[in-house]
Amino acid sequence: MWHDIFTAFALYLILEGMIPFISPGNFRKTVARIAAMGDNNLRMSGLVAMAAGLLLLYIVRS
Repeated sequence: MWHDIFTAFALYLILEGMIPFISPGNFRKTVARIAAMGDNNLRMSGLVAMAAGLLLLYIVRS
């Protein structure tokens, strides 16, 4: 079980690191836009991301 958790975390770090590595200028612009969003919009974005991740995990593990 721990092996799967660490593997998932490593893949997360790789994917998150690719974004600023490939396009640092666009990454800065995106972070600035995210910082300007209201709390409710950020919460909704987080909820949608979690739901998409859960759905994808369900599909992959079925």
